[in-house]
Amino acid sequence: MQSVPLHPYMGKVSINIATGGIQQAETIVGIDLGTTNSLIAIVRQDDRVPIALREIDGLTLVPSIVHFDENGAITVGNAARQLLIAEPERTIYSVKRLMGKSYKDVSEHAGFFAYKVIDDDTDSLVKIQVGNKFYSPIELSSYILKELKARAEHILKTPVNKAVITVPAYFNDAQRQATRDAGRLAGLDVLRIVNEPTAASLAYGLGVKPNEEKTIAVYDLGGGTFDISILKITNGIFEVLSTNGDTYLGGDDMDRTLGQHWQKELGISNSELGTNKSLAQQLRLIAEEAKKHLSNKDSFEGSINGRSVKISKADFEKLIQPLVDRTINSCKNALQDAGLQAKQIDAVVMVGGSTRVPLVKESVRKFFGKEPFDQLNPDEVVALGAAVQADILAGNNTEMLLLDVTPLSLGIETMGGLMDVLVPRNSKIPVKAGRQYTTQKDGQSGMRISVFQGERDLVQDNRKLAEFNLSNIPGMPAGLPKVEVSFMIDADGILKVSATELRSGVAQSIDVKPQYGLTDAEVEKMLMDSLTHAKDDIQTRALVEAATEAEQMLSVTEKFLAKHKEFLTEEEINITIGQMQSLREAINAKDKNGIQHETEKLNDVSRPYAERVMDAALKDAMKGKKIL
Repeated sequence: MQSVPLHPYMGKVSINIATGGIQQAETIVGIDLGTTNSLIAIVRQDDRVPIALREIDGLTLVPSIVHFDENGAITVGNAARQLLIAEPERTIYSVKRLMGKSYKDVSEHAGFFAYKVIDDDTDSLVKIQVGNKFYSPIELSSYILKELKARAEHILKTPVNKAVITVPAYFNDAQRQATRDAGRLAGLDVLRIVNEPTAASLAYGLGVKPNEEKTIAVYDLGGGTFDISILKITNGIFEVLSTNGDTYLGGDDMDRTLGQHWQKELGISNSELGTNKSLAQQLRLIAEEAKKHLSNKDSFEGSINGRSVKISKADFEKLIQPLVDRTINSCKNALQDAGLQAKQIDAVVMVGGSTRVPLVKESVRKFFGKEPFDQLNPDEVVALGAAVQADILAGNNTEMLLLDVTPLSLGIETMGGLMDVLVPRNSKIPVKAGRQYTTQKDGQSGMRISVFQGERDLVQDNRKLAEFNLSNIPGMPAGLPKVEVSFMIDADGILKVSATELRSGVAQSIDVKPQYGLTDAEVEKMLMDSLTHAKDDIQTRALVEAATEAEQMLSVTEKFLAKHKEFLTEEEINITIGQMQSLREAINAKDKNGIQHETEKLNDVSRPYAERVMDAALKDAMKGKKIL
């Protein structure tokens, strides 16, 4: 039986292991890592009130924008925002939309980005190219988090190494892990990933009282995403009854709708915008300015390249009415999924800068039949709630019940000896998580499922808990089997791992006790090691992933050449062989950017004749066939 590792389907930490509580000596911050803006907050020690940290300029928001100059120097925030028009291809924005995504996930919206999102037509994580360098959304997000960390340390005059970071409620495991990795790469120990609706509720004090029971709706319309969450809060425990929304619906879409209106008025073609990225950014930015202006004014006038544009508040609301209607439809769906009616909602919390648009506020008020909570700054409310959660973790707020949590991340070994985390550290238990994998070899009849515990990116640096084989997988081409691996941790901390090949129903499972034989000191050491080696681990993971992808590309190309040699010219064969050699040299040199660059070149070299062979095969297949 072939049994090989899985392949993905397309200072000191002072922690109380029993409670998850952190010693009070250190500052723990709350961070809202947003699509458009990010910010950081703390709870004041004197009155226990959460506040957003402000620089001398009085601003709390840091634009989630990263700029790279030709020498690789990095600028983040307002300074980077100033370069959106001048250097659009070197200025990265809305990276949160790409977190944990493959190109296939975002291909329909790739035109939204002025920078280059790499089209490698695979299920691997998306990459962004700036000059000759490639960056993952995790790396880009880490630069934003580093800026926030530096900002907090400058304001507080103390080191900041621990944080609670918020994510949308609909974020999946990959997106949550990507956020956690970004924090770690920024030098932050991410103590908890908190759902944004939960954080917003905490900011308003909902659910803090021990005997309180409420059902609330959190309407969150940000720059790039919308989600509605229905929460039930009982004795300080937050239960998500339902979530709904759209990862591509937000203030950015209002801006784009208005921009397209003006584009049509000015007679600017799509091809002109495609080649003139600076003009496209001007159009986007002035539309954003108009949207903000119309929140408290009846009309707006401005100019694009010296040409006048204007719009009334009424006309703007007509343009964006379909977008607002989509959010209300999501609210209906969320209520239906929760088995509730609008009148059963005790409170509605407004989150996100786009809720300042009067039409949005009025539509929400009308749908739920009650005045929403909007007294707090909608841009800050999530970060304020994250700070409240951080204060709870610090042991300063004992009114809320903290559920038992897993002390270390749990995952399995995948190709290249990487640790794929299914249950992140500090996940509340009981918990269930699963992910799909596939085979890496044709006819592979078995898979080795190796379970590990720890925070490092390579399994060799973590603790092995168990291993078993999933055997008798029917012989299929590589990539065709779908094996679902599930982790279930019960209330007693017992981990059950199961693996099922979905096409054939072949299954195997094992019970594991993850904390057996692991002392508090060992857990503490593993956490410290993960922080000490975070940067090296991220770089190692990136290199291993790039090399694994490159090896697959080489294998596929080699098989293709052997099978279809007669359809290729001698020049094509020689160029391909030369490019394959260049890629092998990059792999041997262990140069991540070089590997990605050479992989892209090999893809470009092989694409024309691969398409030609495919067209020929289709024509042969259709000979004598009648298409109905």
